[in-house]
Amino acid sequence: MRRFDPSRHARRLVYYTLMLGLALAFALPLYWTLVTALKAKSELYTWPPVWWPALPRWENFAEAWAAQPFGQFLWNSLLVGGLSTLGQLFSSSLVAYGFARFEFRGRDTLFMVMLGSMMIPWDVTMIPLYMQFNWLGWINTLKPLIVPNFFGAAFYIFLLRQFIMSIPRELDEAARMDGANAWQIYWRIHLPLMAPALVLVGTFQFLGSWNDYLGPLIFLNDQSSYTLPLGLAQFRGLHANNLTAIAAMTVLLCLPPLLLFFLAQRHIMEGASAGAVKG
Repeated sequence: MRRFDPSRHARRLVYYTLMLGLALAFALPLYWTLVTALKAKSELYTWPPVWWPALPRWENFAEAWAAQPFGQFLWNSLLVGGLSTLGQLFSSSLVAYGFARFEFRGRDTLFMVMLGSMMIPWDVTMIPLYMQFNWLGWINTLKPLIVPNFFGAAFYIFLLRQFIMSIPRELDEAARMDGANAWQIYWRIHLPLMAPALVLVGTFQFLGSWNDYLGPLIFLNDQSSYTLPLGLAQFRGLHANNLTAIAAMTVLLCLPPLLLFFLAQRHIMEGASAGAVKG
């Protein structure tokens, strides 16, 4: 039987108290935004503050949603997030498989050059990308937000390569003895085994596309092409004095990423830890 150690229990108490305090500090802004969205306008500026409205106004969400074409904005965001995530998963996993399993001259140098591209900020490539997409006739369409993701991203390629290198090569050799080619090994063996890492990459990519504001701001001009972050920014400019409506749309915008993260949390942790097994 373990002897009671007061100092150990005191440290655990301090640790959990600190973690609880940090959790509350991070949750408080989201809670206050939700409460603001449910308040009547007369409760917004009262003192002391109203921590929960006497009569929650759930209709604030419907009224704010109807004030702008948020249904179209939602469809555009889902289209951009879904297609860019699919493109990123396929292209990054395929390139990572090539770097991890194929031997060719200059492979390591090419891999280092690819990693070096991660140090180039997007602000530097913004103008050349705009010129290129304008030449292609893609400005004011969703293509600039979707198509580049079908060519992979350096960070995701690195992450998936590390995961593939932790998979025993004996599986590849056994598959070749059974007559499988390189594509079949990638599609039937590596992709299923990469599921935790793919969930991690897919979650990061979808969240990045969902929350992207600068890209749509630069490439989209027509309101019918707006994504939710850009639509919310326009809504905030038109309804600057309607804090309940702004808070209601902010809550709705935050719900899909939060739901996605909680559903994929276990797989995200598995993919992050498994990708660091072998360098």
